[in-house]
Amino acid sequence: MYKKNNKLLMYCLMMVLLLLSIIAGIGLGPSSIGFSKLIPTILGEGTFKEEFILFSVRMPRVFVLALAGMSLALSGAILQTLTRNDLADPGIIGINAGAGVAITVFYLFVDAKLEYYSYILPAVGFVGALIVAMFIFIFAMDKRNGIEPVKLVLMGVGFASALSGLMIILISGAKQEDVQFVAKWLSGNIWGADWPFILALLPWLIIAVPILYSKQKSMNLLALNETVAKGLGVSIKRDRILLLIIAVALAASAVSVVGSISFIGLIAPHIAKQLVGSKHQNFLFLSPLIGAAILVFADTIGRIIYSEATIPAGIIVAIIGVPYFLFLLRKKV
Repeated sequence: MYKKNNKLLMYCLMMVLLLLSIIAGIGLGPSSIGFSKLIPTILGEGTFKEEFILFSVRMPRVFVLALAGMSLALSGAILQTLTRNDLADPGIIGINAGAGVAITVFYLFVDAKLEYYSYILPAVGFVGALIVAMFIFIFAMDKRNGIEPVKLVLMGVGFASALSGLMIILISGAKQEDVQFVAKWLSGNIWGADWPFILALLPWLIIAVPILYSKQKSMNLLALNETVAKGLGVSIKRDRILLLIIAVALAASAVSVVGSISFIGLIAPHIAKQLVGSKHQNFLFLSPLIGAAILVFADTIGRIIYSEATIPAGIIVAIIGVPYFLFLLRKKV
């Protein structure tokens, strides 16, 4: 009973934290609305400026960030299960970079604003991310021991660095505005902050969540031992492929809208496990609440620290995530 109550309490606390982060994200920024005016403005009693800032700038941005944070956190949780590696994250192991190269190529060769392709971008990123993920998993695989955790991280870092270099080569002869866009994307600057991008993210989560809910027991077994999982009737190969596709799709959809943001998929599942335990029935759907809150808070901090030019959310998250990653790496080694 205590454990159930503790789990419910943690879910409630994280939902409150996410709600507070959303309220802070909507109310704070260079052109502050003020918390006292939020509800009147939502009810249509604000000025034209207040309504424009709230409905056209702040709300879509915050909701996009929340959905992206959820996607990255779920992707990280899945990857950590598949690889049995606490250091796995779509940014660290190169999946984000794969999506980035595909989107960069698409952006440079399509002579139109990306807003017109908001629904296609996640699919473009998915193709690039899936190709890179397959190569990383193949190179990190050992015939006897399966996927080697440290080797996976090293391969991922290597691929991410190589693909980042490839992106720089691709934009070296591009127009100045194209160079600026890719540079901002690499730093995790939120560019898809309009209402249509919510619809670009939401379907992937709607598809993924029921599948993940049905696979929680299988994921528990996959996280422990392949032999045990096989003995209990889990179709390891099929489930691994399905879960990998979901992880890549979630990461690619988020990256296609908010840019290359790492460490959300690393931090959120770890915090969730610390709060409610390592069973997937307990932590899997707590992770996205934490991931969403972290990313929204990071963006809000970036907007209020330096009002003249927003500090990219990816940089704020990295400031938090790098020490945490090094701490985990030291424990792992």
